[in-house]
Amino acid sequence: MTAHILTWWTILRICLEERLVYRGDFALGTLMRFMPIVTQIFLWTAIFAAAGQTEIAGYTRDNFVAYYLLTMVSRAFSSMPSLASGIALQIRNGEIKKFLIQPIDMIGFLLLSRIAHKLVYYAVAWAPFALVFFLCRSFFTHGWPAPEILAAYVGSLVMAFLLGFFLESLIGMIGFWFLEVSSLLFVYMLFNFFFSGHMFPLDMLPAPWDTVVQLIPLQYLAYFPAAVFLGKIQGPELVQGLCVQAGWVIALIVANRVAFACGVRRYSGYGG
Repeated sequence: MTAHILTWWTILRICLEERLVYRGDFALGTLMRFMPIVTQIFLWTAIFAAAGQTEIAGYTRDNFVAYYLLTMVSRAFSSMPSLASGIALQIRNGEIKKFLIQPIDMIGFLLLSRIAHKLVYYAVAWAPFALVFFLCRSFFTHGWPAPEILAAYVGSLVMAFLLGFFLESLIGMIGFWFLEVSSLLFVYMLFNFFFSGHMFPLDMLPAPWDTVVQLIPLQYLAYFPAAVFLGKIQGPELVQGLCVQAGWVIALIVANRVAFACGVRRYSGYGG
């Protein structure tokens, strides 16, 4: 057990060192990603002015802006750029062999690599996040959430990261059966962007789409953490939501293990 822990710590440390060397652009890139929020402020100000209302679907103008800011945080946790395509490419090029002949678990290795990526990202990008949220603090009309709500919010972000990782790695392992997964990945990203709640709060959806969204895990990538922070989900509904999110994480871990085991059995590698 001690040897395994030491191995995983060594992998994580090396991944951290690699990313600290070349990802100084995280801070500037993060700041630029927040620029569209200015458009959202003007957009929702105009919508509410035209509608002549103070609330739409239970959201005020300030709630909408705060929601979009929070979904950017959620997406920063749950997004896994190039993970699925990278796994599929390793399978197609035969690089997957290194995980079959060396005592390193592929899924665990990739997970540690992404953990290192996120740790370095937030270590470098916390200042732009803090600046933007400070400048936009007036949109958070309910102030800072209670400690228990904040703890639930952080927990939902951590599970959003795990969901995002295991969803994309599962898509990547389709490469064991199909040499090209770019089309499937494109379709997934379209559904992800819409049904994760990145475009608008999902509780605005009418029936039966609200039921459809509740049956798939994508809402937990962006909408759910933001709704928890804003107090839109409370009490028993919050506990249930966290349990369902944890259940999806466990189910996807199992699905990844099954897919990898089945894929390896049919995999063939040739040459050196």
